[in-house]
Amino acid sequence: MYASREDIGYDFGDDSKVGSKPIKPNPNIDGGWAWMIVLSSFLVHILIMGSQMALGILNMEWLEEFNQSRGLTAWVSSLSMGITLIVGPFIGLFISMCGCRTTAIIGGILNALGWILSAYASNVHYLFLTFGVTAGIGSGMVYLPAVVMVGQYFQNRRALAQGLSTTGTGFGAFLMTALLKYLCTEFGWRNAMFIQGAISLNLCVCGALMRPLSPKELHEKYAVENDSEENRAKALSHSTETIKSNGVLSEESEKKEEAANEEVLGSVQHIEIGGKSGSGRSMYGLRLFKTVSQLTVTVRKGFALWYSSYFGAASLFTNRVFVAFIIWALFAYSSFVIPFIHLPEIVKQYKLSRQDNVFPLTSIIAIVHIFGKVILGIISDLPCISTWNVFLMANFTLVTCILTLPLMQTYIGLAVVCALIGFSSGYFSLMPVVTEDLVGTKHLANAYGIIICANGISALFGPPFAGWIYDITQKYDFSFYIAGLLYMVGIIFLLIQPCIQKKQSRDKSTEEAQV
Repeated sequence: MYASREDIGYDFGDDSKVGSKPIKPNPNIDGGWAWMIVLSSFLVHILIMGSQMALGILNMEWLEEFNQSRGLTAWVSSLSMGITLIVGPFIGLFISMCGCRTTAIIGGILNALGWILSAYASNVHYLFLTFGVTAGIGSGMVYLPAVVMVGQYFQNRRALAQGLSTTGTGFGAFLMTALLKYLCTEFGWRNAMFIQGAISLNLCVCGALMRPLSPKELHEKYAVENDSEENRAKALSHSTETIKSNGVLSEESEKKEEAANEEVLGSVQHIEIGGKSGSGRSMYGLRLFKTVSQLTVTVRKGFALWYSSYFGAASLFTNRVFVAFIIWALFAYSSFVIPFIHLPEIVKQYKLSRQDNVFPLTSIIAIVHIFGKVILGIISDLPCISTWNVFLMANFTLVTCILTLPLMQTYIGLAVVCALIGFSSGYFSLMPVVTEDLVGTKHLANAYGIIICANGISALFGPPFAGWIYDITQKYDFSFYIAGLLYMVGIIFLLIQPCIQKKQSRDKSTEEAQV
């Protein structure tokens, strides 16, 4: 249906001209160090997303320890998951200014600090601040760079690379569920969180592996992308006016900004050369001034890119299909998170704890989730398959499972539905690919920050809402039904908006041809 940004009618990528000379492929794009980036992202998903998927274990410990309602206690897990994603747009600003590596290392320290401080919690509200906010912000500062770096290093194997890296969520959910269960049994939940905090310091190592591409390497990647995009655009006969009307970010202001920055640095260098005959103290002052000036230029440039993406005259929000994607994200993620948080309680309610102890339902989701991400990634990379269609089919399967799960009251029935949830939720590996197809590599960090922010809002309110419904009805059925229906609304937005946009583009082309 809509496999690329050209099909939908949008292009937020660079408009740099590419000559007729064949461009030599960079060995680090789709190979070389790119696979180390995949490894780093894989470990990040294990330590962050996997740990969050295993929070149902700690949630039960908190219910017993603090004797609070399920709705209030669920806010701890929801805050951690939600804030990890909600801070996405602000982390995009950090990435624009400091780069992915620095942002991830700082985030790893903050995440570990949140886990360790939570070990000393005296009430649920204390956990809101230490685990929900502190660990959540730290997780967000590592998660977004891990996704963005994979997008930067891969071009032809994006879906497969994202699929392999995000399988860490499934591995992590399986491993962390077993680890936290063991640690809570042997040492108690407080010591378990302290140990998990020490393990989370490995996120700093993952961040150190995120070696940034040089400006030359980035230019080569953008050049190859734009060359292929221009050829496809010519084949599709897309006019320049149509592309501009759909929200292309103007580069004229960026060129003016770069010229001003170069002028500032040039004047500083001129002063430095002229002052070489001066004293050593004045030379030290000039070098310090030059360093501050370079840092100022970097911050200004990063902020300008971030600001123009969100609030500029031709911001990302002028892309209607991208806006529909945001609306979908607002409803989608809670449907995946709710089973992870509340399945242990559902199993206990249905008196299936004996079977679940042998093979937990959350582990079934996690294991099949691994295969789902890889298989869907491989399918989406096939030249005859549309990534967009695979993405939609997986969403339809997942929403059907969410609506069906309350009807299953046997372990076998729940296990089958959980397996389908795990496989269909493998579409998470396609989200960065779909986002990049809509906005281009250059704006992937800011655009994906918006998407995961919407997912974060969904994760923030989903589990507490399910707990609140249970406190009223003493059943989880209505929670899944309402979440499934809202999810369906989001899918309908994904279906309708691209069709409308495609029709409008076709009508406009017809009018121009008649003129």
